[in-house]
Amino acid sequence: QRVAIARSLVNTPAIVWADEPTGNLDTENSQSIMNLLCELNKTNHQTFVIVTHDPNVGNRTNRVLSMKNGQIVDEYAPKE
Repeated sequence: QRVAIARSLVNTPAIVWADEPTGNLDTENSQSIMNLLCELNKTNHQTFVIVTHDPNVGNRTNRVLSMKNGQIVDEYAPKE
């Protein structure tokens, strides 16, 4: 997981698409990854589109869209 994240960030892309970036990681490593993504968003103005089932990950983001059957059913900003 960490190698895949490092590989996706090496060229400082404007947008990073991440499918369960903290999947299969323990709590400490998950927090480290989310700290890194939040810092890159803030300092490099990179956009991260994260797909996750983990509410702890979603709550670290600026905006959450919930989907069901391919439709957006809810939207909120957890950091506000």
